[in-house]
Amino acid sequence: MKRTLGFLVSILMMFSLPTACSKKQEEQRPSSAANPYTSESVYAEVQKKIESNPRDPDLWYHLSELYDRNAQYKEEIEALKKVIELKPDMGYAYFRLGTAYNRLGQHREAVESFKKALKYMPDYPVAYNNLAIAYGKLGMTDEEISALKKAIALRPSYATARYNLGVAYMKAGRKNEAMTMYRELKKSDEGMADALMKEIESHGRGK
Repeated sequence: MKRTLGFLVSILMMFSLPTACSKKQEEQRPSSAANPYTSESVYAEVQKKIESNPRDPDLWYHLSELYDRNAQYKEEIEALKKVIELKPDMGYAYFRLGTAYNRLGQHREAVESFKKALKYMPDYPVAYNNLAIAYGKLGMTDEEISALKKAIALRPSYATARYNLGVAYMKAGRKNEAMTMYRELKKSDEGMADALMKEIESHGRGK
């Protein structure tokens, strides 16, 4: 058993600490995502390594990943704060911190975290998309639209950002621009385009 756990931890530790935009991260996953590393013993192994080397940001980062995979977002946030304390220029840690805050409904904290992430990763479109999500939850529709435009400018094929922008346009009462997003999506992602059309029709009926 001990050998098996050691093997699992060694697999986990093979992944290096990501630097600015070195690890591709898509939009926020549903919190029900499966976690292959939920064993309490695996947590204990990683935490034991942290006790031996508490100033290693890699170890804290891997612990935060374990928490993320188990939807333990409060614990993930604390681990990521430790990563940032030890490696304050790690943009990706701020990005993941913002995503965790969004999942907990702490959208103002999410906005600040994404802004810090973008300071170090200014060309990362997903950070703009997730920043827009936080703005939208705060009712800041103009800021939401602006962030989504930046995401699309950086990645024109970014279907999720186009969908989100279409929805944001409808919230702002800008149906013509929402329809433009629909037509653009139709060229590349019919499923996403159909989903946007349902949102447009729903808003049109006074959702």
